[in-house]
Amino acid sequence: MAANSSSKRIYQSIYYLAIGLIYGAVLLRSILFYQSTPYLGRMVGLLLSFLLVFLAEHFFSKPEEKWFNIYLGLQSLLVFFLIIFSNHEDYDYISILFAILGMQAMQNLSSRRGTIWITIFFILFGAPFIWLEGALEGVIRVILFGSVIIFLSAYSLSTRRAQEAQGHNQSLMLQLQSANQQLESHSDTLKQLGVARERQHLARELHDSVTQTIFSMTLTTQSAILLLERDPNRVGIQLERLNQLAQSALAEMHTLISELRPEQIAGGGLVVELRQHIEARHLPDGLAVSLEIDGDERLSVLEEQSLFRITQEALNNVIKHAHASKTSILLHIAEPFWIEIEDNGQGFSLEQSQGSGRLGLAGMRERAEEISWDLTIMSTPGAGTRIRVEKKYPAGEKD
Repeated sequence: MAANSSSKRIYQSIYYLAIGLIYGAVLLRSILFYQSTPYLGRMVGLLLSFLLVFLAEHFFSKPEEKWFNIYLGLQSLLVFFLIIFSNHEDYDYISILFAILGMQAMQNLSSRRGTIWITIFFILFGAPFIWLEGALEGVIRVILFGSVIIFLSAYSLSTRRAQEAQGHNQSLMLQLQSANQQLESHSDTLKQLGVARERQHLARELHDSVTQTIFSMTLTTQSAILLLERDPNRVGIQLERLNQLAQSALAEMHTLISELRPEQIAGGGLVVELRQHIEARHLPDGLAVSLEIDGDERLSVLEEQSLFRITQEALNNVIKHAHASKTSILLHIAEPFWIEIEDNGQGFSLEQSQGSGRLGLAGMRERAEEISWDLTIMSTPGAGTRIRVEKKYPAGEKD
């Protein structure tokens, strides 16, 4: 904004300097030329009238177009009278005052209307030239003085457009800053929603797994205390059961803690991260998990993070709810990209699962939508479950 203001001051300084030099030169020339003639008072009076009208126009805010046209008409008549009332021997330099009016016209009017006014100026100073000097000499003088008027008017128009362009750029910059602030605010909102979603997920998992296990541990402990008085020989069985429950709770806590790590995929990518997760995951006895890879292309960081979380959630559901003996994870990381997680467990009813939130299906759908992938769930009671996540492609681009 400071640079824009500085450029505007430079343009205005040059603009008023050119006007001042032109007017000062005409006034000084008139005083020197007419100082010993009876025309001095009339010429200086008209020049001072021109100056007063010029200053009066600048004392007010930017006028409406019709009033500015009246201003140009009045000033044009004053310059025309200066040419007519001269002694017809040294009048040509007076026509340069039209350059001031041309600069003002291009500074305050549209380029079309400004061009019309410059054409009028050419007629007003060109007609006396041709009438007094003859056709050939008059045309030469019109070309000479007219080129100066056109040059200064064009400069005024170019500076005006440069100022308008700078103002437009400044407006775009402010809009961009506002858009960036809104984007940052939206990003913060998404982060907060993500944190809230993860908290809900963690609370649900604690309730569905760890809390239930700890409740079972409490019942087992109470049972062992009762048996210690009635049948001490059976206490060992209850303690063994208590140890198993404690190990299970510890494994569940480790799993939840691993899921709370920042969503960052290591340098090896999605495949390496999934393999490490499967190896580190506490799997129930009798459950086999296989990972098959087709292709070796890399996805974006956001896509790999979301796909890892979706696969992780799907595997958690298999372990906790499916009662499956086999789970396969298929990664097709080449065009077209897709992932499938399939198990041979007990399955479930899709209609009954709507809105239950117990299987984390809503969270998986949200993650898929965030990266513009399609998530499809196919399951029926007693027939296992298959989850497919597939990248969306515009019409005609999918292989």
